[in-house]
Amino acid sequence: MSRISQAFAGHKAFIPFVTCGDPDLETTGRIVRAMEEAGADLIELGIPFSDPTAEGPVIQAANVRALSGGVTTDKIFEFVKDLRTDVKVPLVFMTYANVVFSYGTERFVKRCVEVGIDGIILPDVPFEEKEEFAPICRANGIDFISLIAPTSEDRIAMIAAEAEGFLYIVSSLGVTGTRSEIKTDISAIVEQVRKSAKVPCAVGFGISTPEQAARMAAVSDGAIVGSAIVRIIGEHGREAATYVKDFVKSMTDALK
Repeated sequence: MSRISQAFAGHKAFIPFVTCGDPDLETTGRIVRAMEEAGADLIELGIPFSDPTAEGPVIQAANVRALSGGVTTDKIFEFVKDLRTDVKVPLVFMTYANVVFSYGTERFVKRCVEVGIDGIILPDVPFEEKEEFAPICRANGIDFISLIAPTSEDRIAMIAAEAEGFLYIVSSLGVTGTRSEIKTDISAIVEQVRKSAKVPCAVGFGISTPEQAARMAAVSDGAIVGSAIVRIIGEHGREAATYVKDFVKSMTDALK
């Protein structure tokens, strides 16, 4: 059983996201460890990129802070290697195709294996173009995680049938960011997904309160939260770990 499938075994998974290097890698390390202690089941690590098209203003600002602090993909690989000395939960990279391409796809994936990354999410790679990445990931035992958006209607069965690791269901159209309410009919999407997918599915984009997380996890296998956590980091900087831990704890409690 892969580490990712264990994250969903027997309970609803809580999946937080953090931008590596915001405000610096040392702080990111404290935050990741705090989130694991607070009960996070799987953690998404963002590799910052200068043009993060899927992100709203909160995560865009985090990308800018991280990049201006001098973080690089190589530094992030070393950072993950250090995390893996004690962090046991599955770790998944979320970044953009350009970051992987410019590093060299095969080299990038092999480094992921070396440092203990379990999967990769590239939000700007449509299903039709995933063959540029998925076979290399598969050959190296890394899950290439697909996204399903509210606009994916006719393609849901196709995407779900080929899904690896877990399926990321995008709750709302547009970019990441907190939403006061999520209007998409998630249960209808999940129902379609379950007919074809062999892997669990989690809902992300716009979840910012424990109530929203519980509601999304009730109809799926887990909840993903990014902007709400990144906002806390933006407010508290190097002191953010304690605040993030309390927030993640409120989320994991809500999912129990």
